[in-house]
Amino acid sequence: MHITPAASALPDYAMLTRQVDSILEGERDLTANASQFSAFIYDTIADLNWAGFYLSRPARQGDGQELLVGPFQGKVACARIPFGRGVCGAAAAERRTLLVPDVHAFPGHIACDSASNAEIVIPLIKDGAVLGVFDIDSPTLNRFSEQDRAGLEALVAAFLRATDFS
Repeated sequence: MHITPAASALPDYAMLTRQVDSILEGERDLTANASQFSAFIYDTIADLNWAGFYLSRPARQGDGQELLVGPFQGKVACARIPFGRGVCGAAAAERRTLLVPDVHAFPGHIACDSASNAEIVIPLIKDGAVLGVFDIDSPTLNRFSEQDRAGLEALVAAFLRATDFS
């Protein structure tokens, strides 16, 4: 288990946001943009072992919604997560970013990859609707800071501006 503190060199999130704007320019398709965005984040942010999307869908059983795995980079992931369950489901249900320094201490954590120790999940909210979440995992405890939260939220906002969800 990695237990080193977060990387000391914070990414230049303003520059990364400009790069995302450039990469997604002229393309509105959800699958194409989510694939490009996941690959970009996984390749440019240090010390990650998973970066990708879970998209909102009506639950297969019962009422409500669940998250269905979408484009991502990393190991095989959980396919479906109910709203309210685990870090991803909690971020979707609570409609807020969750930064978790130690996933093993998070009540109800779903261990899709036992190598993951820290996680940040940003909900995808557009026109008041929760369209899914962007999930990032790291093998390093305490990997994500408040500065990472702000920077990653700006990157997700750029993705949302560039992408159609219909």
